Amino acid sequence: MRKNNTPPSGAKPMSKPKMNFSVLGRLVKLLFGFYPVLVPLTGVCILFSAVVSSLPPIFMQNVIAAIERWFESGDWGSAKAEILPYLAVLVVLYALSLASLITYTQLSAYITQGFLSKMRIRMFSSMQNLPIRYFDTHAHGDIMSHYTNDIDTLRMLVSQTLPQLLQSGMIISVVLSIMIYYCGWLTILVLAGVASMILVSKKVGGGSAKYFVRQQKSVGKTEGFIQEMMNGQKVVKVFCHEEESEAAFDEINDALYEDSRRANSFANMLGPIIMNIGNILYVLVALVGGLLLIGNVPNLSLSGKALSISIVIPFLNMTKQFTGNINQLSQQINSVAMAMAGASRIFALMDEKPETDEGYVTLVNATVAEDGTITESDARTGTWAWKHPHGDGTLTYTLLRGDVRLNGVDFAYEEGKQILHDVSVYAEPGQKVAFVGATGAGKTTITNLINRYYDIADGKIRYDGININKIKKADLRRSLGIVLQETNLFSGTVMENIRYGRLDATDEDCIAAAKLSGADDFISRLPDGYNTMLKNNASNLSQGQRQLIAIARAAVADPPVMIMDEATSSIDTRTEAIVQRGMDKLMEGRTVFVIAHRLSTIMNADVIMVLDHGRIIERGNHETLLKEHGTYYQLYTGAFELE
Repeated sequence: MRKNNTPPSGAKPMSKPKMNFSVLGRLVKLLFGFYPVLVPLTGVCILFSAVVSSLPPIFMQNVIAAIERWFESGDWGSAKAEILPYLAVLVVLYALSLASLITYTQLSAYITQGFLSKMRIRMFSSMQNLPIRYFDTHAHGDIMSHYTNDIDTLRMLVSQTLPQLLQSGMIISVVLSIMIYYCGWLTILVLAGVASMILVSKKVGGGSAKYFVRQQKSVGKTEGFIQEMMNGQKVVKVFCHEEESEAAFDEINDALYEDSRRANSFANMLGPIIMNIGNILYVLVALVGGLLLIGNVPNLSLSGKALSISIVIPFLNMTKQFTGNINQLSQQINSVAMAMAGASRIFALMDEKPETDEGYVTLVNATVAEDGTITESDARTGTWAWKHPHGDGTLTYTLLRGDVRLNGVDFAYEEGKQILHDVSVYAEPGQKVAFVGATGAGKTTITNLINRYYDIADGKIRYDGININKIKKADLRRSLGIVLQETNLFSGTVMENIRYGRLDATDEDCIAAAKLSGADDFISRLPDGYNTMLKNNASNLSQGQRQLIAIARAAVADPPVMIMDEATSSIDTRTEAIVQRGMDKLMEGRTVFVIAHRLSTIMNADVIMVLDHGRIIERGNHETLLKEHGTYYQLYTGAFELE
């Protein structure tokens, strides 16, 4: 369940995809940028194949004309000598066309999959730079939909739609030129029929495009709901919420059905309409062509040839080919609409404002001389210092001690809904500072601000006397070890999950960290020990075992400051005793912030902060607060409950 002092987790409405060709242009620009040589080469192969497939009417016209002359003269030898070269050239062209077609298909497969791979890399890279706020305000399933459903629309665009547009466009251009060359009257008739096709495509295609955009958004919403239900199946079942979940899914699924039905009904309507207009046009060309022949109407053409049966018959084939490719173009409207909808969502993710970092103070390995002089070291020394460049070009080094201070901090996740009010916390090096209070009091929010997952609205946070806004976020977070209430383990071995805390840690370092946290005992009893594979967030381990690995992961990082966000809340009492001993060793000599519901885990804290609705209402150690008989005393004696 989301704490009410954390940002809302509901899906933020996606910005409405703009149905314009600037999105398509951006995609094509990326495509050429990724493959500046292969894309033009593929285009040449497509165009060559298209031109060859447009030429048969010319050969047919000449062959029929030769046969007509043979009938008139009876000289088969002369006709044969005239026909055979045409057939030979046609065979050679078809052979070359086949070679270009094979080349195109192989290049297309390579380019398509490479393009999708590079787009996924760019998306993931952009996502990694987004602030935590983005993930708190967008459904994770909807984000996942960008990598699956939306990216698949680009696959269709690159592998089928763009090549088909190029091929059909070239065939239409070549065939139209041939038609104009042979007969202007019949060309005018064909163009009139094509105009009606375009009007229908614009009307029907525009309707389908609108619903394809809505379909993409509905798919993302549906996938987000499914993922949420998968993650929460235990909760659904324990509260017997199956029927309500089914009803909620039915509502979302019905919306997807309606958007998909409307989009595809328009799309499926377009093809038959265009095809039948083409059939009618074919009949009209045959009829008008016959009437022109009978009436001996002067031919309107660039060829200068009189209208004859050798022109009308190829013209019928050209009409079929011309309208067929017009139909192919109209069918691509739907794919373009889907691709632009998917691409708009992908670009919306890629164009999200990344997490800003104006920090310039960095964390470096350091050595301290006997006189206290701090110098930077390239080797890992176990001692850290803040490297602080100044405007005059000088550098100062401040030893990393773990002194963290919040002064008069105000904060709100959403404007007008303030969470923290004038919060001041002083944690000296090596101190253990604990936060207690009801859910929503602001405990986790304070640690989120120390990490700079969010930036404060007012006040100051200083780390070893340095404003944390001046510290690079990566270096700031590298100095902090965190064990969260919700454990996240990744697919990989136990050893790899522990090493996640410090990638250059040796196996011995990882094992030592596991022993420190108390995880070594159960890890040693796993089938493959530290090489045991973990999958599905280590669902084959207990919650307590997962938490022990998470604590070992923080231990191997060896940070000077630790944040324990209810780290033992999901561990049984026996395991808690083991973990507590390990945590006590881990916390020695470090500044530690502890958030706990179990007051027994913070009794030895140097300072205990009691929060209520974002304000610190009490502070002191365990004995002092008990003597005051305030809120902490009532919590400890059971007069109040934390929840």
